[in-house]
Amino acid sequence: MKPIRLTAHARGYTARRGFSVEEVEQTIRESSWEPALRGKMECRKNFPYQGQWSGKQYATKQVRPVFVEEMNEIVVITVYTYFF
Repeated sequence: MKPIRLTAHARGYTARRGFSVEEVEQTIRESSWEPALRGKMECRKNFPYQGQWSGKQYATKQVRPVFVEEMNEIVVITVYTYFF
C-alpha cells in the first residue's frame, strides 16, 4: 500500500479539528473512497469518542480526509472532523 502524507495545511489542523495522523491513515486504509470536488477523493470513518469537544459531550467522532492519490503516495489535503 502507498504511504500517506499529510500536507502542512492538514497537519496544522490536527489540534484545532481534533484528529490524529493515525486516525486519518486508518480512515483512508479502511473506508470506501468517494469522489470529492476538483478531482480529489474523500472517505469517512466513525471512531468511538466518549469525550468533550468545545464544552459538549459527544459519543462519536467522524474523520473525513480529502486527498489525492498520486503515483507513489496518497497526499492528504485537509481533514474535517465531526462530533455527534
